[in-house]
Amino acid sequence: MHSIRFNLTLPQDIAEILKGKKNKSSFIAHLLKEKAMEEKRRKLFYKLREGYRTTRQEDLLINKEWESTLGDGLDSEG
Repeated sequence: MHSIRFNLTLPQDIAEILKGKKNKSSFIAHLLKEKAMEEKRRKLFYKLREGYRTTRQEDLLINKEWESTLGDGLDSEG
């Protein structure tokens, strides 16, 4: 993987967290990647939730239509 040199200015309290880390670049890269994946999952969750809400009534109608077929083909005498 290619690396790019980056210059950051951080608040003092955040800089203190990095003080004891040996490989600061790797630590920061890992955190940024983790945060980006978390954000991506969160956005997907909200899109899915909205999609399910949008199709809820249609899904209920389809389920109701299929309920009458649950016993189709089953012999009631066993």
